[in-house]
Amino acid sequence: QVQLVESGGGLVQAGGSLRLSCAASAASGSIRSINGMGWYRQAAGKQRELVAVISSGGRTNYADSVKGRFSISRDNAKNTAYLQMNSLKPEDTAVYVCNAEGVLIGAWFSQSSWGQGTQVTVSS
Repeated sequence: QVQLVESGGGLVQAGGSLRLSCAASAASGSIRSINGMGWYRQAAGKQRELVAVISSGGRTNYADSVKGRFSISRDNAKNTAYLQMNSLKPEDTAVYVCNAEGVLIGAWFSQSSWGQGTQVTVSS
């Protein structure tokens, strides 16, 4: 039972910045490791898409649309991932959802977990 809680969303003007956080926890026991964490987004009328992912070793990958503007990071000791979003555009408006892959809790392994999402709205 992996729980992901996102925070940091809100309403901003175009060109502004937001920093999202995703805190992972276990309902029972402690998280020993998380292989990958990432951020996805789903805009109204569109399919969910990858924004950024980061491995436990710090390797990152970004959608072309956010390269140079967004930066993903993680604190393994806190089981938390972050998404720094700069130079926001109205096209970035979406629900941003956190994902964790390969979560090890004791001897139990969770393949994939998803948060509830946080709304990001960018106005012109």
